[in-house]
Amino acid sequence: MRASSWQKSPGGGRRPGAEPPLLDIDALTVEIQGTRILDAVSLTIAPGEILALTGESGSGKSMTALAAMGLLPQGAVASGRITLDGTDLLSLPERRLCDIRGRDIGMVFQEPMTALNPVQGIGAQVSETILQHTPRTPRAEARARAREALHRCGLDLPLSRYPHELSGGQRQRVVIAMAIALRPRLLIADEPTTALDVTTQAQILELLQDLTRTEGMALMMITHDLAVVAGMAHRIAVMQKGRIVESAPTGQLIARRDHPYTRALFEASGHQPHLPPRPDSGALLQAQGVTCTYPLPRPHPFAAHPRFTAVDDVSFAIGRGERVGLVGESGCGKSTLTRALLGLTPIAAGGITLDGTPVFTHHRPNPQVRRKVQVVFQDPYGSFNPRHRVARLISEPFHLLPDPPRGAARAEAIAEALTAVGLSPDDAQKHIHAFSGGQRQRLAIARALIIRPELIVFDEAVSALDVRVRAQILDLIADLSASYGLAYLFISHDLSVVRGITDRVMVMQKGRIVEAGPTGRILSAPDHPYTRTLLDAAPRLPDLVP
Repeated sequence: MRASSWQKSPGGGRRPGAEPPLLDIDALTVEIQGTRILDAVSLTIAPGEILALTGESGSGKSMTALAAMGLLPQGAVASGRITLDGTDLLSLPERRLCDIRGRDIGMVFQEPMTALNPVQGIGAQVSETILQHTPRTPRAEARARAREALHRCGLDLPLSRYPHELSGGQRQRVVIAMAIALRPRLLIADEPTTALDVTTQAQILELLQDLTRTEGMALMMITHDLAVVAGMAHRIAVMQKGRIVESAPTGQLIARRDHPYTRALFEASGHQPHLPPRPDSGALLQAQGVTCTYPLPRPHPFAAHPRFTAVDDVSFAIGRGERVGLVGESGCGKSTLTRALLGLTPIAAGGITLDGTPVFTHHRPNPQVRRKVQVVFQDPYGSFNPRHRVARLISEPFHLLPDPPRGAARAEAIAEALTAVGLSPDDAQKHIHAFSGGQRQRLAIARALIIRPELIVFDEAVSALDVRVRAQILDLIADLSASYGLAYLFISHDLSVVRGITDRVMVMQKGRIVEAGPTGRILSAPDHPYTRTLLDAAPRLPDLVP
């Protein structure tokens, strides 16, 4: 199916998609070692148009973008046609493609920290793009143009700042500034807002839309978040197993959803797991007046170290088997508070107890508490050692037990944990690279479960997953909570996920809990202005007609 955007406006005037395409991909097929990755993909994008390319992980979205950039993996064989304003990109030598990348086609990657050089200032990195394509430009002029590009992206920071000194949203703006510094005609954004909180995400999406309006730039937006594309894309193309199975103007596609796969994606996006009632059985974790501070750089050599208060006098409790959400913008203190609950970050004041036992004794983590609480991180691949087999990886928490199981008892515990998360005991002998993203997250949950903790912290555990896998993991978490009597703290920037997976939610701003209560009430009729701001910024799918 051809995702064509070249259409006549009914009123005779021009609108996005009403003029000849800038990018034209026709019957693109890509094979790697005999395996077909892309199968006759066809789509077009006109100047000023936003085309959303959506589908599950592995559907071919990013491979399509890499083909358009001329960055296919070594050994890939491509056929078909990719033209940019009439120039056949597949026939160009690498030297010509290097001229086109950055100048005519810009790319914004999902993870800005890996796209930026940690030992270079942001000004030098944006300037490098300009100097690479216009080597005769004086460095002072390149820096001035870099400052202008950063300003257009809403950043008025010193050019000497390093990436680690910026927030996630600021780093993403730097990557966008690098991509648009030479005013490319086509911008490809590959999951540019996946790891961002809702307010920062809204700012980045508004920036991308503004660039298409003011610069006439075409935008290919690759994402699995259908709520995001519903609010900004002119057209949506849905990919499955390397093919485009449906393509239409956004409103038409959302209303009709002709293909079964498209319907399945939208159903998964609106999926809410079933949470059984929780019996009131007393408090498990209690935090009282918790404060965490960090030293800041001295203003001059003889001054005392000023301190930054990341968590400020926070008090709350989590009951046995209770499912609690924690939301807030990046930098609000969620991660610091989480590390304090896990005994990984010291507290400056207050106290934390788990099942009546202090998490810290004499300012040191209490080992008796460690075995009662576990954590599941956002990136399961990054939290596993790729050299070890699954059996060793998920049994790592056994070292917290005074008498860990051995031999047959250890193998039985591993098999039971794998079965509990919907995997096979035979998977114990595989390496982590043999699993999909959703399966890796199941393994991370199995590792957290294996010593039967009383509390699990899910730290953005589903934010990087596509909608159908996310729905499966949320159902799994809900089922495990009921069958194991688990309490959990679910940290997420996705308010729709928090709505379906928690009984109670806490809203954090600038180190403080500004609002807390039953999830349904807080997310439907919040009292605090900050909570209302978060809800207003969150993208929403329109109501779907069955």
